[in-house]
Amino acid sequence: MVHVRRSFTVPRPLPAVIDYLADFAHAVDWDPGTQECARTDGTGTPTEGATWHNVSEFRGRRTELDYRLEHRAEDRLTFVGTNSTATSTDNLTFRPAPAGTEITYEADIQFHGLARLADPFLRGEFERLGDEITHTMPEAIESALPLS
Repeated sequence: MVHVRRSFTVPRPLPAVIDYLADFAHAVDWDPGTQECARTDGTGTPTEGATWHNVSEFRGRRTELDYRLEHRAEDRLTFVGTNSTATSTDNLTFRPAPAGTEITYEADIQFHGLARLADPFLRGEFERLGDEITHTMPEAIESALPLS
């Protein structure tokens, strides 16, 4: 299993940050690999059980996962994406900070079947993506939630 964890602060209020990130379709703005992400269960405020179809490019290959919002609380969002090769769990935890909202992003990728053999070789690539998210996620949040 690959585990990536990064923390950073955005100068925006916690409730607005959670509302923005709860819609996983915004991953096209903050996730460096995501090419497309569309909600598949309807519209409205995403609640537990909401689903999305995500298309990413990873190491030059197209990867599709179906994501589900497993947990939504005032301080945490958990998304689980699955396909035949892997299960990806994205946990985002939040806490108020003097400068806005502190976000901790954690991704666990569990490979299935023969894909498990690639696990050690892919760790570095997922770490690189984790580093990128520390820039792309704050930029997306600040762009989507301008200061009043």
